[in-house]
Amino acid sequence: MLEFPRVKEILAGYTSFSLSREMAMKLQPLTDYERISLLLKQSGEARRLLSLEPYFSIGGITDVREAVRLAARDKVLEPQRLVEIQSALVAIRELRRNLGKLSKELPLLWSIAEGIVEQRQIEKNIGDCIAPSGELLDTASPRLIELRQRMRDVREHLVKKLEAIVRSSKGEKIVQEPIVTEREGRYVIPLKIESRKELKGIVHDMSNTGATVFVEPWATVELGNELRELVLEEKREVERILKDLSAEVGAHEAEICAGIELAAELDVALAKGKYARVVRATEPSLDAFDGKGVLKLAEARHPLLGVKAVPLSVELGKDFSGLVITGPNTGGKTVALKTAGLLSLMTQAGIPIPALPESSIPVFDGIFADIGDEQNIEQTLSTFSWHISNIVRIIKNTTRKSLVLLDELGTSTDPAEGSALARSILLHFLSQGTMTVATTHYGDLKAFAHTTPGLQNASLDFDPVTLTPTYRLRVGIPGGSNALATALRLGIAPGIVSKAREMLSGGSLELEQMLADVMTEKLKAESLSKDLEKRLGEVELRKAELDNEARRLMERERQVIQDMRDKVLREAADLQREIREALSGLRKEKSKERIEQAKKSLAAVQEKLKGESWRPKPQIGRAGAADDGRIAVGDTVLLKDADVRATVLSVSEESGQVEVQAGQTRLTLSLDNVVKIQSSPKVALPAPVRAVSRPSRRAVPMELDLRGKHADEVEPLLDSYLNDASLANMSEVRIVHGFGTGTVRAIVRDLLASHPLVKAFRSGGRNEGGDGATVVSL
Repeated sequence: MLEFPRVKEILAGYTSFSLSREMAMKLQPLTDYERISLLLKQSGEARRLLSLEPYFSIGGITDVREAVRLAARDKVLEPQRLVEIQSALVAIRELRRNLGKLSKELPLLWSIAEGIVEQRQIEKNIGDCIAPSGELLDTASPRLIELRQRMRDVREHLVKKLEAIVRSSKGEKIVQEPIVTEREGRYVIPLKIESRKELKGIVHDMSNTGATVFVEPWATVELGNELRELVLEEKREVERILKDLSAEVGAHEAEICAGIELAAELDVALAKGKYARVVRATEPSLDAFDGKGVLKLAEARHPLLGVKAVPLSVELGKDFSGLVITGPNTGGKTVALKTAGLLSLMTQAGIPIPALPESSIPVFDGIFADIGDEQNIEQTLSTFSWHISNIVRIIKNTTRKSLVLLDELGTSTDPAEGSALARSILLHFLSQGTMTVATTHYGDLKAFAHTTPGLQNASLDFDPVTLTPTYRLRVGIPGGSNALATALRLGIAPGIVSKAREMLSGGSLELEQMLADVMTEKLKAESLSKDLEKRLGEVELRKAELDNEARRLMERERQVIQDMRDKVLREAADLQREIREALSGLRKEKSKERIEQAKKSLAAVQEKLKGESWRPKPQIGRAGAADDGRIAVGDTVLLKDADVRATVLSVSEESGQVEVQAGQTRLTLSLDNVVKIQSSPKVALPAPVRAVSRPSRRAVPMELDLRGKHADEVEPLLDSYLNDASLANMSEVRIVHGFGTGTVRAIVRDLLASHPLVKAFRSGGRNEGGDGATVVSL
């Protein structure tokens, strides 16, 4: 009734050989959740395989199992059958190899292909003995080579001897035609009937006209006999070779037959993938009926209607277990009923369904249908007794895990009694918890479904303007039958329809009009809802665009400020270099003018960097007050380890270090090793000079890695490292600055050139980092 065999025929059309087609035609709905789930996952992997390799196929496999079974029973196979077996073995081996390449992406298909046992030796043995055309090769055995060579020699000798007789003066007179021919495996000469006694020999044949006799001369009989013996020996050798090859095939009957069957299983999975690609089908999720089963169809289409199918969406079993579908005649109620049943059958047979992936199908223990509309199904007798006998069978066999489909429930009898009986039947299935879908035209059933918990109305739309069905299912609203409008559309005379309309009761007309008005208002509401959703989507999209633009502008602002800070820091680095040069010159010139000038310039630059215009603006919504205890240039601090006051010369928050002046000594320390005593005065007072005892230093590494550091971080880190290395009595260290743009390298080498602790420096050697590092002697 649901036309499941027709779906199997379509699926079988995508298979590649007879066995897989047979398997497709034998598919049946299953009730084993794990097996169904596996089949659907295999189908999903087949779709994935075809998306990766659209032209993937199983190759030229044929069903050779019967020939293999004959070989296993000591039957000698013909050369052509052996060639077919070899081709099949090559094809399944290639299939296994190709899927092996995708074993990680397609583990389930590979688990099938992995079971194929390769028979390379059989392939080779058959290929060495038999040509693809089915002819046994001379090289099949040494004995065959020898026999065929002797046959060629004897045949050549024999033919030459016969040709000599034909060309002789005597022969020219007695032969009918100057040729050498063959009769019954013997080489003969065609003689004129009147000259047959002129040449002694054996007559093997005579022409239809009786004018020619075919004679084997006595002179060549021995050669003919030798050739005949060689032919018989060759035949025995060929039979021996074919027997050996057949025995080898028969010895591996189980592996070969299993490989063909596994290939067919893979071909069926591929057929499902090809079918899904054509009809846009997917694998729904499965509901195991652990609790309350739910049948959910999302944009589902009847698989036999092709592009004409109108999608339907329905969810049964969650809020209600019974659905009563009403609507116009020829409006698609029966198609909706069949769609739910057929897609459930397909799912439980492991076949993808034409619906969206969010669809869900329970594993029903039975699907029961009472459909007697003769639409694409075998003709049935649509009488009340036939329907009732069907329903009796259904009631006896259903459980809460079944699906029941009832078309035109309660028809073919008195409407009042039929309606009452229909309501009672629906209540029975409702009390049992059985999912039920029924179609009807009874108004009583529409009201009954509306007022009964667990039941729900649904309708097929009817366009009130064109008076034609739209075939769209809507859940929650009953539909009118629109019988008069349908009759008018199908050709009933308008006068007859008008007369019928007059005969209807006022209540019936009002109900039909009310349903039409409700449908019109529902369509308007849905249109408005779609428009609002569209506008909301546009607003959210615009908001997201504006947010992205705001973030982009903030990032751009931070980047600009950072670029300017880097520029100023480079200028500050140049000034610090000038200070070091001035210090070096001071030792020579005994003059402080240059260094004081450089210090003033550097202080100005650092003050500029502390300004608000060079700080990234905080993000909106974040709160936090400035830390009044922050150490700044010019502050007086206490060195924790030495209990000595010092003045802050520079602060690097990123590296967490501070440079201070304690008397005539300049030190670079961690911020954690100093404590701010008072706010920075306008004029820094010199700290009292006193002896400083240095604490013991930790172990100092042999190299300093400055890669990735900002320009303003390089000098304090390098100066601190050189101080520590010197105190550790190290004679040589390595500074790693990398290649990059060369900025860090230039800063490093400018500082080293004037640093009082540096004796000399050079670029790193081949094993020391090359020009990306500088080796310093202290």
